[in-house]
Amino acid sequence: MLFQSPKGTKDVLPAEQPYWHYVEDTIRRVVRLYEYERLDMPVFEETELFQRGVGEGTDIVEKEMYTFKDKGGTSITLRPEFTAGIVRAYLQHGMSNLPKPVKVWAMGPVFRYERPQAGRYRQHTQFDVEALGEQDPAVDYEIMSIAWHLYEALGFKKLSFQINSIGCPVCRPNFLDRLVSYYKDHLNEVCEDCRKRLDKNPLRLLDCKNPQCQPAIQGAPPVIESLCDECGAHFQTLRAYLDDSKRQYSLNHRLVRGLDYYTKTVFEVWAQGIGAQNAVCGGGRYDGLAEAIGGPPVPAVGFASGMERIVLSLKEEEVDVPDTLRPRVYFAFQDEKAKKEGVRLLTTFHQAGVESIMGFGSRSLKAQLREANRRGARFAIILGDEELKNHTAQVKDMEGSTQESVPWDDLLTFIWKHEDG
Repeated sequence: MLFQSPKGTKDVLPAEQPYWHYVEDTIRRVVRLYEYERLDMPVFEETELFQRGVGEGTDIVEKEMYTFKDKGGTSITLRPEFTAGIVRAYLQHGMSNLPKPVKVWAMGPVFRYERPQAGRYRQHTQFDVEALGEQDPAVDYEIMSIAWHLYEALGFKKLSFQINSIGCPVCRPNFLDRLVSYYKDHLNEVCEDCRKRLDKNPLRLLDCKNPQCQPAIQGAPPVIESLCDECGAHFQTLRAYLDDSKRQYSLNHRLVRGLDYYTKTVFEVWAQGIGAQNAVCGGGRYDGLAEAIGGPPVPAVGFASGMERIVLSLKEEEVDVPDTLRPRVYFAFQDEKAKKEGVRLLTTFHQAGVESIMGFGSRSLKAQLREANRRGARFAIILGDEELKNHTAQVKDMEGSTQESVPWDDLLTFIWKHEDG
């Protein structure tokens, strides 16, 4: 029996790599425009970090985390998301002393034991953008602008924001009282998980995806009706920035996101043409997370998105992406003597930074040229007995079908001069 990849995981084969490189390069280009710097953390943390940060009553902590004891007896969890680890690193390394907001981004694997579906895996790759240390709603707007800019640059169409405010510790208790009172009259209409959430984590009631619960969610009181003056002013200022930007957005009273650490602003970016799941990313403000994991108060805002979902959407929308592996030069040989000289020339081309490959084995020259064409090489450099005698090579333009003799010492100059046609 051949081994298979574990359920819920995915091999990214060479044919799919151009999509990944395209997305990664676009991310790097966009975050650089806004002066965000990369931060890398371990793929595992102490379990308590996620229990306290993400929240005991969330599906992630209760159902989805990969948790185990290491050989020292410490409970370790493969990270199910980035934000708790980023805040842990911010506190641990004294990043509060840096100019604020501290702007960071991250990319790498995350792990959640959930039902696999299109674009969602138990090990998937996520990228994450965060701004820490500043309460200004203009920072919320900047984070949302980065998300918009990124998906626009990737080629997504008809973007729009879904936005909401879920308040703060001052005003949220009043809303939760109203929400619990409302749901007590609708207990027979909701799923078993929601009946449990009513006592443990009532805000998650609005995040349930079970079709049975949607009518009750539709009738639930909007959280923005319960906002305190500070949260209301913050949200109004953010909306003013969005109005001025002319970017389309909708108020979504059911949007609460799925993690406990969110406060005030929550948002998603939606795009056209990606099926029933319109959201391509989500995020918001999480001013209480640093305190939840034992640090001082740190206002912060950010967003995250899954790379697999983006790649799947690009394929569905038939977005053209550049081929990341198209050699400029293919070395072909008529015999072993010529091949020996070709290996020397190939080394010279690599040292000069020219993407070059060669024909291996003992295939005929005709077969080697077919391979050069199949791999998309721009030029084929052909060596045989005559070329060895004269210290020349036949250079065949695979696009124009022209061919001419070029001295070995002039090959690099010839390629550089002619590669753009």
